[in-house]
Amino acid sequence: MPVNGLAPYDDSNIFARILRGEIPCKKVFENDFALAFHDINPQAPVHVLVIPKGRYVSFADFSSKASETEQAGFLRAVGQVARQLGLDEPGYRIISNMGPHSHQEVPHLHVHILAGKKLGALIVGGTEPPP
Repeated sequence: MPVNGLAPYDDSNIFARILRGEIPCKKVFENDFALAFHDINPQAPVHVLVIPKGRYVSFADFSSKASETEQAGFLRAVGQVARQLGLDEPGYRIISNMGPHSHQEVPHLHVHILAGKKLGALIVGGTEPPP
């Protein structure tokens, strides 16, 4: 049964495999709640992914099922990674895609931290609502 428009959590997804140590990553940060690592296909000079250690398909899934401790720990980890990388000035962008219309490619909640250059418009194109 779909979870918020997505298939149920799949333990074979690439981020689950990274968390289990089956696939290496270029780690930036890790604590009890999150793992952060460099994206293998960066879209900016700094492109880091932050993933929760729990089995959550998307932000919708995480925000409805994760404990308050997990939610706080994960969100604090995102901020800590940005500070650790020295991104507060001149700034950075945080993106989390949810579902097929957002182009979510991996069915495990993840936050992209993008920085290192002036980033363009977030959405390019028309304003017509999706069908």
